[in-house]
Amino acid sequence: PTVIGVMPGSSGHTIKKGHRGVDSTGETTYKKTTSSALKGAIQLGITHTVGSLSTKPERDVLMQDFYVVESIFFPGEGSNLTPAHHYNDFRFKTYAPVAFRYFRELFGIRPDDYLYSLCNEPLIELFNSGASGSIFYVSSDDEFIIKTVQHKEAEFLQKLLPGYYMNLNQNPRTLLPKFYGLYCVQAGGKNIRIVVMNNLLPRSVKMHLKYDLKGSTYKRRASQKEREKVFPTYKDLDFMQDIPDSLFLDSDMYNALCKTLQRDCLVLQSFKIMDYSLLVAIHNMDQAQKEHAIADGTSQADTRRPAAQKALYSTAMESIQGEARRGGTIETDDQMGGIPARNAKGERLLLYIGIIDVLQSYRFIKKLEHSWKALVHDGDTVSVHRPSFYADRFLRFMCNTAFKKIPLRPSPSKKSRSGTTVQRRTGQSGAPIQAQLSCETKAQVMTEADVEQGSHLGRPDLLPRTPPVDEANSDSIATTLSTSSLGSGGLNSPANR
Repeated sequence: PTVIGVMPGSSGHTIKKGHRGVDSTGETTYKKTTSSALKGAIQLGITHTVGSLSTKPERDVLMQDFYVVESIFFPGEGSNLTPAHHYNDFRFKTYAPVAFRYFRELFGIRPDDYLYSLCNEPLIELFNSGASGSIFYVSSDDEFIIKTVQHKEAEFLQKLLPGYYMNLNQNPRTLLPKFYGLYCVQAGGKNIRIVVMNNLLPRSVKMHLKYDLKGSTYKRRASQKEREKVFPTYKDLDFMQDIPDSLFLDSDMYNALCKTLQRDCLVLQSFKIMDYSLLVAIHNMDQAQKEHAIADGTSQADTRRPAAQKALYSTAMESIQGEARRGGTIETDDQMGGIPARNAKGERLLLYIGIIDVLQSYRFIKKLEHSWKALVHDGDTVSVHRPSFYADRFLRFMCNTAFKKIPLRPSPSKKSRSGTTVQRRTGQSGAPIQAQLSCETKAQVMTEADVEQGSHLGRPDLLPRTPPVDEANSDSIATTLSTSSLGSGGLNSPANR
């Protein structure tokens, strides 16, 4: 049943997005339950379930723990177990409470922190929540996202839990979504299922660009309607147009990112999961500086993260490098959890990334979609394909097109000593001809192994890591990026073959 309503300020357009709608007062509804009632029920339910779980002794997770569903009734007048409230009566279900308690522990989230984040302050509704028809809330401290999910997605997550458990045990450092809880609010005869996850995009950091990337080009351009939004989510074709030269990462960072993506894709492939995306949000530090200068100090100061982050491994940086805050040295204050990068202009960027949309089971939902899409378009570029092909194409796009290593800086002193050096030919303008160089014999093409050993053409020197803010001279970096003859080198990594 679809709820149709009028969005406030939308000049009378009716909206029809799955179960999400708007009532006559302008409030968001989901399956005809108002957003405020849903938020209240979520907070009452989580407070109760986390509290009752704390009385149960710690123990190892057993196989049956993945299939437990606990249910408690919340009448409006209250009961001996539940407080009175001013919403309609509802029932609150908690899926696999012991298993999710283990996941939260694994990510360093203490029960009181979890409760405080989700239940102490009102949840904030996010209005730019995409085309899924879900409702998204963020906790007031920016730590957690709560998202409504469809019955099939919730069911699929339940099936995934044992494998997810096994995977996280082996490697908590992942760009896959971090699931902290799965619940269901039964109200007005309807089931509203919600999942609590890590928040990829801190509200305290201004994102200048945001992309949803799949590695496919078939219909992968943001719609006109999406582009008109305040903070649009662009797609693969937009990315290739906006950032044709890729995003440049320091060598170690690039390797860590691609290794993490490779491992995560293998897990998704093993679950026959497809149609997932990499969400890439970009904070441009240089642009932000200019914006602050223009605002001339009148804008509110950059608040950074409102409080110390609670969850381990949950920033983009920790996800790929795995240096937890406890004793880890990776994250500096000025990085705010983002991965430092550069664009072709040499501007300093922070990237916030994570794999999203994994709860789509290819087996059940996608077979039909692929069969007809393949008829109308070359199967290789359709974004729904068999899982192994999907994973390979996804990885190839991310590690060859979206991200690249900062190229090696040519070193004249070393070149003059090396007899095997390829002379950089120049055109009439005096600029190196990249195309000619890239067509050199295969023996001279740089491989990742060459870079790691520092043996390529007698030039062991890698470009130093992204320098700190005060040292960075974006002009010189820009020159390096645009004139380096090795702009696309180091990408033949085994991960991408």
